[in-house]
Amino acid sequence: MGFGIFIHRSDSIYDDRPAERYQFPPQYLSRVSACVGDWIIYYEPSKVADSRGYFAVAKVEQVIPDPTTSDMYLALIEPGSYLDFANPVPFNGPQGVMEQGVLNDAGKISGRAQSAVRPLSSADFKRIVEQGLAEDNRFLPRVDGTEENSFHEEQAPFGPEADRQWISRMVSKPVRKQAFRRRVVTAYDARCAITGLKLINGGGRAEVEAAHIKPVEMLGPDIVSNGLALSGTVHWMFDRGLISLSDDLNILVSRQANDAASIHALINKTGKANAPSRPSDRPHPYFLNWHRENCFKR
Repeated sequence: MGFGIFIHRSDSIYDDRPAERYQFPPQYLSRVSACVGDWIIYYEPSKVADSRGYFAVAKVEQVIPDPTTSDMYLALIEPGSYLDFANPVPFNGPQGVMEQGVLNDAGKISGRAQSAVRPLSSADFKRIVEQGLAEDNRFLPRVDGTEENSFHEEQAPFGPEADRQWISRMVSKPVRKQAFRRRVVTAYDARCAITGLKLINGGGRAEVEAAHIKPVEMLGPDIVSNGLALSGTVHWMFDRGLISLSDDLNILVSRQANDAASIHALINKTGKANAPSRPSDRPHPYFLNWHRENCFKR
């Protein structure tokens, strides 16, 4: 087992779904197989417009031949393991190249940096993930002190057992919840997707909540395309199936709602949900269909 980097482009020609699977050709089979049972970091190249750099972490469950495409393979991602970084991490940051393993003996970037799949050292993995999940006090600062981030604890030196303990803290529920909220609220500019309202309290904190379209309890991933920024009341209605969204983001109101007129009064005048500017962050039709089929009261 070992850590790795998987390059994924938002405009990829491969049949990737980062929270579920990663498609790759046979020349990378041995490298991907070395990551089975361990964690990888997704990286989007700087050549991509609006690149996210290192943007997520996930655990590889198994590798199988692609049943739909000959001479291709799929790395299947362990359900519930995927996590978008709260802070996309650049390849070359203020402290230099984040991935030290791509440097040659002269300290220059080597050809290894061009490989779509490459191994990653424990130190590089920790460095990237710590920055990707780091708190940012400038971002909607806490005012009640109730949110805890167990990620920022005293860290033991790296070793096989310490690695496992550190990763367990990294993927803990409080850390995942906070990172998911920050990514969703940022993607929606702190504005409720249904009402269109952007409410900030006196302490500078957005009142909007990060809602999963497919719930975590049903193995919905912590990816922005499975999220919506919703006000508290709208979030409650969405979770109970009183409202939903079509694939083109038209807002649907349940016929079983006791007071449909009041619900319609909350909806923004366009009748369509606001969406993030980045296409890959917008609600994915797969998750929207799941909500309509499993939650929405028609």
